[in-house]
Amino acid sequence: MSQDRSFLKSGRNTIIHKDKKHDLVIVNSEIHPRIKVTQNGLEPFKEELPKNRRDAKDRYLEIVYVGSPDVFGEEKQLLFIQALDGREYKVDYSKIGTKLFVRIHQDTYM
Repeated sequence: MSQDRSFLKSGRNTIIHKDKKHDLVIVNSEIHPRIKVTQNGLEPFKEELPKNRRDAKDRYLEIVYVGSPDVFGEEKQLLFIQALDGREYKVDYSKIGTKLFVRIHQDTYM
């Protein structure tokens, strides 16, 4: 895997968005909602996933498969995402469908 990725991982469950040219699409599993990380924060990702990395790059996206061996190697119940808006978001997959699913964890983490 090349190192030209738009994110870093930190610890056991933190993703750090680092490239404002590419949005991240967080895929935790097939059954969980997908989350798009933009330079302005987090939003639901409702579109179809790109077929491959090249298609993703053409759409200025990078797909982050949480369970893949080069990311965390397993699905996560709790994920922290540091976005380029200076906030760290807490994504709690046990709270899908409630207002606690995605919320601001820290307002300025830098």
